[in-house]
Amino acid sequence: MTARMTKCLWAGAVALSLAHVPVFAQSSDHDWNLSACEQGMSLCDRSMLTQAEASDVARAEHRRNVTDCRNGWASCDLSMLTLDEARALALANHQRNLSDCTDGWGFCDHSKLTHSEAIAVAVAEGQRNLSDCTYGAKSCDRSKLSPAEAKEVATAQHQRNLSDCTYDFESCDRSALTPRETNEVAAAERQRNLSNCNGGWVPCNHSTLTQAESVAVALAERQRNLAECKRGGASCDYSRLTESETGALAAAEHQRNYTACLTGYGYCDHSRLTQSEADTIPAPALKK
Repeated sequence: MTARMTKCLWAGAVALSLAHVPVFAQSSDHDWNLSACEQGMSLCDRSMLTQAEASDVARAEHRRNVTDCRNGWASCDLSMLTLDEARALALANHQRNLSDCTDGWGFCDHSKLTHSEAIAVAVAEGQRNLSDCTYGAKSCDRSKLSPAEAKEVATAQHQRNLSDCTYDFESCDRSALTPRETNEVAAAERQRNLSNCNGGWVPCNHSTLTQAESVAVALAERQRNLAECKRGGASCDYSRLTESETGALAAAEHQRNYTACLTGYGYCDHSRLTQSEADTIPAPALKK
C-alpha cells in the first residue's frame, strides 16, 4: 500500500513539473520580444506587449530618437520631438557648428553663423593659417596673410631652413643661406664630422680633418681598438696594436687565465700556465 502511494506521489510530481515547461517557454519568448521592442529591433511583435510594456517601449523609442537627433543621424525623426526637445536640439546644433567652424573642422557651415560669430571665426581661421604658415604646414594659404604676417612667416621659414642645414636635414636649401650662415653651417658640419670620427661613428670623412684633428682621431681610434682587444671583442684589429700594447695585452690575458684557473671561475686554459703557476692550482681544478 505504501509502495503504491509512493509511486502515485512521484507520478504526480513529474506531471506537475512537465506542465510548467510550456509556461516557462512562453515566458522566455515574451521577455525576448519585450527586449527586442525596447531596442527597436525589426523582430519586435507589439501585439505580444501588455499596455504597460507598450508604454515603456514607446518611451524607449522616444529617448532613442532624441539621441539620434542629437548625434545628427539620418534615423532622427524631428516630428517626434517635443517643443522643448526641438529647442534644445537647435541650440546644441548651433553650438556644435560654431565649435566646428572655430576649430577648423570639415563640418562647419558658415551660413548658419551670426554676424558676430562669423567675425570671431574669421579671426580664428586667420590665426590658425598664420600658425600653419609659420611652422611650414601644407595647409598654409599664403594668399590670406597680411604683409606683416607674410614677413613674419618668411623670417620663420628662413630660421627653420638654417636649422635644417645646421643639423644636415634633407629639407635644407643651401641656396637660401646668407654667406655668414653658409660659413656657420660649414663649421657645424666640420664639428659633426670630427665628433663622428672621434666616436667611431659614421659618416666620418678623414679627408676634411685638420692635421691636429687627424692626430687626435688616430689616437682615439687606437685607444678604442685597444679597449676592444682587451675585452676580446670581435672588432679588435690586432695588426693595429703597437709592440708595447701587444705585450701589455698578452700579460693581461695571461693574468686573466691564471686567475680563472686559480678560482675556478671563467674560461681557463691550463696549457698556458707556467709550471710555478700550475703548482699553485688546487688539484680538483687541475682535473677539470
